[in-house]
Amino acid sequence: MATKIAEPSLDERASTVAPHDEGGSGSHNRTPTAHDTRPPAPPRSVWREYIESGIVTVIMALFGITFVVQAVKVPTGSMQNTILIGDQLLVNKFIFAPGPVMPFLPQREIRRGDIIVFKYPGNKYDDSGDSEPNNIPYKTNYVKRVIGIPGDRIEIRGTQVFVNNQLLPERHVQAENPPDRDNPYTSGDETGAPLKIMSEVPATLPGSYTVYHDPERDPVEIKFEDTFTNGNVVIVPPDSYFAMGDNRENSLDSRFWGVVSRDLIVGRAMFVYWSYDTSAPQSSNPITNFFSNSRWSRTGTLVR
Repeated sequence: MATKIAEPSLDERASTVAPHDEGGSGSHNRTPTAHDTRPPAPPRSVWREYIESGIVTVIMALFGITFVVQAVKVPTGSMQNTILIGDQLLVNKFIFAPGPVMPFLPQREIRRGDIIVFKYPGNKYDDSGDSEPNNIPYKTNYVKRVIGIPGDRIEIRGTQVFVNNQLLPERHVQAENPPDRDNPYTSGDETGAPLKIMSEVPATLPGSYTVYHDPERDPVEIKFEDTFTNGNVVIVPPDSYFAMGDNRENSLDSRFWGVVSRDLIVGRAMFVYWSYDTSAPQSSNPITNFFSNSRWSRTGTLVR
């Protein structure tokens, strides 16, 4: 067993001072201690300090990306104008971490109205589009709003959503979607433009968030024989969530491919850290494009 070495008190230090002898001061005849004879440690080089700092930084970054936050890019318009095409989001992965919720940690259960990022579960009813490079099941990230939590009864009536027989409080605004095809004679990509709000049509119904309907497009028709097996009603199963896009007539969501399993949910969208407008005119200079087409006003915008 290791022996503990206690630091002597001031009285003990005084009693151990060697007495003077005939040859001179006792302090000159003391035997050197281990601390006196140990060679000094070699100094660390500047490069070694840089390397050690870099390794620590990489480890912390990997830990953060794995357990705390993740950056994702929004390539589609299913959540416009809440989230724009070209928005780059930071996702809070810790808040919905699997396992029991700890009261002393910033964790909670998923709530109705949360905007979540999840792995696309695939369309078991029609997998014709699942082979596209930007739509690979269990790999491609989707961003949608939670409409139903486990046990909820979801019913769609035209543009209105009923949850447990109660009309879901949403602000409905009419807005025009950008064209489906890009104009080849322009340098920008018009398909990535935000929705054009029709100001002459005021928002209807109160609510904590806004959904958008395009008057030029018919309300999405539900395939009753697929997701909605009981007429136009679906019951959200355990450990699953019903998710929809805020751009209701331009969103492939739980109405088409079913519910989102809990284990596919990555986290909650927090805020926009950068946004790039692909619909704006593009020059041949990428640096100029970066400064002129970045939506600087969206930096730091909270996603709600």
